Amino acid sequence: MKNERRDYMDIIQAMQERHSVRRFRSHDIPQELVDVLQNEIYKCNQEGQLHIQLILQEPGAFRQFFVHYGRFKNVQNYIVLVGRRNDSLEERLGYYGERIVLKAQQLGLNTCWVGATYSSKKVVCQIDHDEQMICIIAIGYGDNQGKPHKNKPMESLYQCIDEKPDWFLLGMEAMMLAPTAMNQQKFFVTLKNNKVEIMTQGSYANINRGILKYHFEQGAHKTKEIWL
Repeated sequence: MKNERRDYMDIIQAMQERHSVRRFRSHDIPQELVDVLQNEIYKCNQEGQLHIQLILQEPGAFRQFFVHYGRFKNVQNYIVLVGRRNDSLEERLGYYGERIVLKAQQLGLNTCWVGATYSSKKVVCQIDHDEQMICIIAIGYGDNQGKPHKNKPMESLYQCIDEKPDWFLLGMEAMMLAPTAMNQQKFFVTLKNNKVEIMTQGSYANINRGILKYHFEQGAHKTKEIWL
C-alpha cells in the first residue's frame, strides 16, 4: 500500500498527526515498511540496550478482548517492549518506544500504546530469563486517524526558575503532543540553570517520563545532556 505522506512528514508533523488508534484494517504492512521499522527497532535496541520486537500477523494477543471490551479490532501486528530488568527499564522503553511510534507515523502507519487490554500470555515474543515485558504497541493501518487528546493549559505544567528560553517552550509544545496513560498528563516540568526535570506520577509514570523526554528533545533540538 503506497502512502505518499511518508516521504514528507517531519518529526513535529508526526507528533501533530499521530493519535491513538484501536481499530485497524486487515491490510498487511508492506515489506519495505517492515524493513524500515526493523532497522529503527535495531537501532533503538542497540542504543537503549533493549530487546524490542516487531510481531506481524499474530492476532492472538488481542482476540479475547474483542467481545469483552470492544476496544480493539483487527490488531494483527504489535511491537513488544522488552528489556533486562533494572530501575531504568520502563523509562528507556517509553523513550525508544515513542521513537518507533513516531517513525511508524512518518511511514503512514497508526499505533496505540497498550498497557493492559491484551493477553500477555498469548504475546508471541522472546523474553530471556533476566528480561521483562512491560507493554506493547498495536500497529497497522487504522480505520481512522484517531482524535487529538485534550490538553491541560501548558502553563500549569511547568515552572522556570530562571529565564524561559525559546528552546524550552518548543520542547514543552512538543511534549503537549505526547501520549500519556489515559491522556491524564500527570507530569510537571521544571527548568533551572538550563537543566530540565520531569516529575511524573500515576499509572505507567516511568514509561510516560520516557515518552515525554523523547518529545521534548525533538521539539527543543536538545540532547539527553539537558536532563537533571
